[in-house]
Amino acid sequence: MDIIYIPLVLIALLYSLYYYFTRTFNYWKERGIVGPEPIPLFGNLKNSTFRYENIGETVARIYHEYPNQKLVGIFTMTSPTLLIRDLDIIKHVVIKDFDQFSDRGVELNKKGLGENLFHAETNTWRVLRNRFTPLFTSGKLKNMVKLMTERGDRFIKYVECITKDKAEHKVHSLVQRYTMSTIAACAFGMDIDDISDNNPVIKTLYRIDRELFTIRYSFEFILMYPRLLKKLNMSFFPKYVIDFFYKLTKTIIDERQGKPTNRKDFMDLILELREQKEIHSTKKNDSDKQTHVEITESVIAAQSFIFFAAGYETSATTMSYVLYLLAKNPHIQEKLHQEIDKTLEKHNGELTYDAIQDMTYLSKIFDETLRMFPIVSQLQRCAQSDYKIPGTDIVISKDQIVLISPLGIHHDPKYYPNPEVFDPERFNPEVVGTRHPCAYLPFGLGPRNCIGMRFAKVQSSICIIKLLSKFRVEPSENTLKEMHFDPMRGVLTPSDGLLVNIVQRC
Repeated sequence: MDIIYIPLVLIALLYSLYYYFTRTFNYWKERGIVGPEPIPLFGNLKNSTFRYENIGETVARIYHEYPNQKLVGIFTMTSPTLLIRDLDIIKHVVIKDFDQFSDRGVELNKKGLGENLFHAETNTWRVLRNRFTPLFTSGKLKNMVKLMTERGDRFIKYVECITKDKAEHKVHSLVQRYTMSTIAACAFGMDIDDISDNNPVIKTLYRIDRELFTIRYSFEFILMYPRLLKKLNMSFFPKYVIDFFYKLTKTIIDERQGKPTNRKDFMDLILELREQKEIHSTKKNDSDKQTHVEITESVIAAQSFIFFAAGYETSATTMSYVLYLLAKNPHIQEKLHQEIDKTLEKHNGELTYDAIQDMTYLSKIFDETLRMFPIVSQLQRCAQSDYKIPGTDIVISKDQIVLISPLGIHHDPKYYPNPEVFDPERFNPEVVGTRHPCAYLPFGLGPRNCIGMRFAKVQSSICIIKLLSKFRVEPSENTLKEMHFDPMRGVLTPSDGLLVNIVQRC
């Protein structure tokens, strides 16, 4: 090629790239939907792409920039995505017209843990959800309370040991040790006696945590091409994580000789299903098509993965925020101390499922904490077919992604006056009754909400009750006045681990 043509080729190449990465940017203008101006390649996600802020903060910030709009048109990289602000429209999407939005819109490789209950496509999800729901009934949770309280007692002994010489601790990494041990016991029948850093199991689980929840730069690539991983038979999760859960499930199955035991834990349920070889969906009517899922090694490993990931980190992070907020609001902590003391006395010092249910103020504290810091900060759904939004002329195209911002909604003064104030009284029954049912969604809403939310609340309550029955939390000189989220994490995790002082109660 003549050297004179090289600049022309480069110009043509740059123009082609520019065109490709901006080709969709008139999409929302053509449909009369307002939204922030996108920039080439990054769309409206520049700050989260460069890890200046957590992606949940990015979406919530856009939510607050358009207070008078029901819908906001944004671009996740180059993909036109609809951010829904109106609670009635949200109710249609996640509840009333759920069948039109039953997928999350990211397809993963099945053998790479993609057949888990969270990420699975609709047909697989329906079968799994139906079969796993019985694991989270109140009866099953009551059976697990003993396992949780035993781990809670070990956790308190550990806290007593480490606070003798130093009061200040990062509560996030501290309570992670408790949730690691409870999930290991309740899900897999594993007993972690030593929760100190000396235990190699704890070190392994911390590594799994880092691998699972750290956002890699491939995340933005997946936003642009959500079905590419499945087509290329690739996994979103690192090989180390995949191998860990395959090995874990195989070890437990071998130990139990492939049959359920009397533990009645998560793995027992899996082994019961495994004996059936495949499980089927429930038909709503005669015209319904019945689907099935074969209980393969990859299906078992995928469920083990999601149970660990969802039950461990989300509860640990929620408890961290609870303790942080109580340290900053001593009057609320004092009221909780009184409730804990009085309720335990009523139940003869025994922490039972019924005792937990009696602690209504603690429940409000959890609800208000998740209002301020919803761990999953954006909900995503994918249209299964063209869908006209009721009461509008707007059509959501098939395969288009819609986003909902719990972080944005939970901090909207229309629904929560003075949203930055920690006020558990917002969740008094008479106050809750006046709010729109879609104004509070830390666990999602509708049929595809979080299946383990009751488990998470019981697990977290036991830890907080055990801890605060013997200790109080206070701000240290390093306690942040303003919360910052870790931009490298896939959930709303505190950036500094939340330093507070843990002090013995008098």
